[in-house]
Amino acid sequence: MVRLCRVVHGRVADAVEVWAKLESFNPSGSVKDRAAWGIIAEAERSGRATGRTLLDSSSGNTGVAYGMIAAARGHRLTLCLPKNANLERRKLLRAFGVDVVETDPLEGSDGAIRAAQALAADPAYLYLDQYSNTENWKAHVRGTAPEIWADTSGRITHWVAGLGTTGTFVGTSRGLRGFEPSIKCISVQPEAPFHGLEGLKHLDSAIVPAIWDATLADENVPAPTEASIEMMQRLAREEGILAGPSGGAAVWAALEVASRLTTGVVVTLLPDSGERYLSEAHLWA
Repeated sequence: MVRLCRVVHGRVADAVEVWAKLESFNPSGSVKDRAAWGIIAEAERSGRATGRTLLDSSSGNTGVAYGMIAAARGHRLTLCLPKNANLERRKLLRAFGVDVVETDPLEGSDGAIRAAQALAADPAYLYLDQYSNTENWKAHVRGTAPEIWADTSGRITHWVAGLGTTGTFVGTSRGLRGFEPSIKCISVQPEAPFHGLEGLKHLDSAIVPAIWDATLADENVPAPTEASIEMMQRLAREEGILAGPSGGAAVWAALEVASRLTTGVVVTLLPDSGERYLSEAHLWA
């Protein structure tokens, strides 16, 4: 957990704190380690993983987390991935020995979901289905929420997070409200269907994850692509924090929320590191 200083200066009242939880410090480099481990561990406990190839779709980070865990646990893994997934993710998946099925880049993560659903008809595969698997959000009830509560000494007043599979927002919101029901939970998604915020979903125009619970969100903040990428750049150059586009969107939204307050502790989450996006030169211009 890092308190943001320079990007906050002049935007929020002195009595308002904005903190970022840096999930790039997880073993495979992203927040998705939490859900991936929960999903695979449950599949092992139930016996469903025995003798079968693990299968799922991903825009990248969950696939890398699955790849790391599958390699460590001795599982075969097939991943449906949009063909335009970036170079860093492709290299990481190759390093972990993942069998990648490329899908239409124009269909994004939804196209990868449909491809995985088609393959899942073969009983040789165990479809993990991160978008519907309750172990996704439960991982954040068990881990992310208690960590944030402890790291803020129970002072958190606002929780702000982006929506992809929605597991991070759903699980952390439920977990935090188990500690303090009055905590405000604010979701973040792209402001338009066509956007450049990798890892985030525009739910009104996409396949809505089965685990999504809209009743948890006190508010949804639509994040503009250009402003989010600019914030990603500012985090690197003013805070020394390398974040990806979705992290930039989360911080942009957190500052929007914080700017309305006179007092409070706002916490957001950066899902991964900007190191996963260095090959995308347009992001760092």
